[in-house]
Amino acid sequence: MGSRRVFFTSLGIFLCIAIVLGGCGTGIKESAATEKYPVKPINVIVPYAAGGSADVVARMLERTAKQHLGQPFVVVNKPGGAATIGMNELAGATPDGYTIGIVPMSVMLQPLFGTTRYHYPTALEPLAKVVSAPMIMNTSTELPWKNLNELVKYAKKHPGEIKFGHAGLGTATHLTGELFAREAGIDIVQVPFKGDSEALAALLGGHIQLMIAATPSPLKEHVKNGTIRLLGVAGEKRLTIPGFETVPTFKEQGVNAVFDSWLGVAAPKGLAKNDKNKIAAGIKEMVNNPEFKKSMEDIGMAVEYLGPDEFSDQWIADNAKLTKIVKETGIAELIAAQKK
Repeated sequence: MGSRRVFFTSLGIFLCIAIVLGGCGTGIKESAATEKYPVKPINVIVPYAAGGSADVVARMLERTAKQHLGQPFVVVNKPGGAATIGMNELAGATPDGYTIGIVPMSVMLQPLFGTTRYHYPTALEPLAKVVSAPMIMNTSTELPWKNLNELVKYAKKHPGEIKFGHAGLGTATHLTGELFAREAGIDIVQVPFKGDSEALAALLGGHIQLMIAATPSPLKEHVKNGTIRLLGVAGEKRLTIPGFETVPTFKEQGVNAVFDSWLGVAAPKGLAKNDKNKIAAGIKEMVNNPEFKKSMEDIGMAVEYLGPDEFSDQWIADNAKLTKIVKETGIAELIAAQKK
């Protein structure tokens, strides 16, 4: 009887040790598997055609991805549907760390204008804010206004006479113009175009009197040649880009309208914490590369890196801000009427 008790006691101890060692072994294997991520190239979805600012950001990150993550980025352009085609593919991808995307601030607007396949603000996982680009208001040098005060004074005496062009209904440039008009207490007429280049051509042709630009890049040569005049920047602070540093903000000129657009990197919701931390750390190194910063300056965008936590906070705050602006300016109703 004693020997049997000793046997079972010994067997129990053996099994406990085996379980503990087995568990430790599994933990080691899982840890090793996590440490290996990524083990294959990572697709980067760009919801626009090649050549635009979002595409340039992706391709500049692509240059040093292998250096900082051990695997390359593969840029995949998915244009169309005001960025929703690419964002649908990103939001619907498996959250395994091998599909990420360049996300514009304007993607938060789409669910506010109608039904979308995904509610992007909650279906995506913020990884990093990369660059910011406050909206810029400009006019032709053939028109008399030298600053926003002169423009507002004229607009109040001539309601509905001034037309402002933007890159399309519901875009950040459209919202900026509507926000400016509301805060300034003036009545100006919005005119949508298919991008900044069309709006700029209309301004130079005298068809509109104001234009809201999303980036300084299309304006540089015209400022240099003296054909357009920069009236104000919708950011919290002035631009640091050469040639644009002296342009005052809207707030400096007494109009409390602030609209900073940005481009960031996000993943499908549900990305494992360790994978998220690893890819976010790699992106931080890519963004802080001097060559990356120089390339962003060349296209008129300022690098303003935020990590996952800080970017998530801004993501939430901007979503609330945009929801408020859309509601107060009546843009959603305008877009609904256009669709009919």
